[in-house]
Amino acid sequence: MNQPSWRAVAARAASLLLRYPDEQVMAALPVLRAALAELPAAVAEPLRAVVAYRAETDLTQLRAEYVQVFDFRRRCCLHLTYYTAGDTRKRGEALVGFAGAYKQAGLTVIDGELPDYLPAVLDLAAADDAGWRLLRSNRVGLDLLVDSLAAEKSVYRHCVVAVREMLPPPQPADLAAAAQLARTGPPVEQVGLEPFGLVDTTSGGRR
Repeated sequence: MNQPSWRAVAARAASLLLRYPDEQVMAALPVLRAALAELPAAVAEPLRAVVAYRAETDLTQLRAEYVQVFDFRRRCCLHLTYYTAGDTRKRGEALVGFAGAYKQAGLTVIDGELPDYLPAVLDLAAADDAGWRLLRSNRVGLDLLVDSLAAEKSVYRHCVVAVREMLPPPQPADLAAAAQLARTGPPVEQVGLEPFGLVDTTSGGRR
């Protein structure tokens, strides 16, 4: 497979593996397992670890773990702008930019999620270069997400590691920003997000 094709496959695989393990997502595991054979090892191996874990783990446990990590751990948020903008009016502005990328590509966000939801951004990347641009510009959030998932000993860190493998290496400014946010956490200001229906997407049960 040429590079654009395998990157699209990898992005789609990572998207599915980062979603809640419902019946549809779990049914796709055999197809995902086969597709990973066509990917470079640095991308395939971390994704393969998540496929294996999901295939071998009791479904009730799998779902409970997913909710515990992504719905009750603020620092394991799958919404990328949370890391750099927190709950501030700047996040609302950033979400407008994400939404515009989907509109320009002729796509809609999956499952009624916010446009910065990582699995949705990966779906966009599988179809359009705009998704890769958004991932590159939010590298700091990906770095912090990997660190937070590693601290939780979550298998899902491997998905984000695979995504990072497909991006250019971080620049010094990215590393400095990630270090700063790791110390201080995202900014907090509960205003400016009403147009997106966002009050708190990083806590609460699975809908």
